Amino acid sequence: MTTQRQRGEQAMEELYHACYRRLVAQVYAFTTDLTEAQDVVQEAFARALARPRGLADVDNPEAWLRTVAVNVVRRRWRRRKLLDAILLRDRPVAQTVEPAPGPERTDLREALAALPPTFREVVVLHYYADLPVDEIAAVLGVPAGTVKSRLSRARTALADRLDGYRTEVTRARS
Repeated sequence: MTTQRQRGEQAMEELYHACYRRLVAQVYAFTTDLTEAQDVVQEAFARALARPRGLADVDNPEAWLRTVAVNVVRRRWRRRKLLDAILLRDRPVAQTVEPAPGPERTDLREALAALPPTFREVVVLHYYADLPVDEIAAVLGVPAGTVKSRLSRARTALADRLDGYRTEVTRARS
């Protein structure tokens, strides 16, 4: 006979297998760092496991995990920004070595990385997580109009940044 705890653990394991990769892909688009994306999603699952009832009382567990992951990323960005401000206050740091681009680096990834975090998060949630504007607003804690405005500005920025790509593809096909 299985206990309620064992059923909860089995449900969490099934949820993990069902949505882990999808969540990592969404967070990766946010952070452009696969290791950080995996770490953030793992932390979201750890927080779910730490809850007394797991996610049994949550209507949409994947949405709950996504919201936690987004909040973890945002918290890390704030901490990193504060730490950079403190550490770099007195001495400028010049980057002397530029990492070589790897095969995972694409034009879209670079274009997303160039967006301000507030624009990138709405693009990722809308196009990668396929969330409607109202849900994005709920996840980020901003009005729906703000989400629409950020999406519009992000699309414009991405179109400007990827315009050369369209020209290159057209020439290559000719």
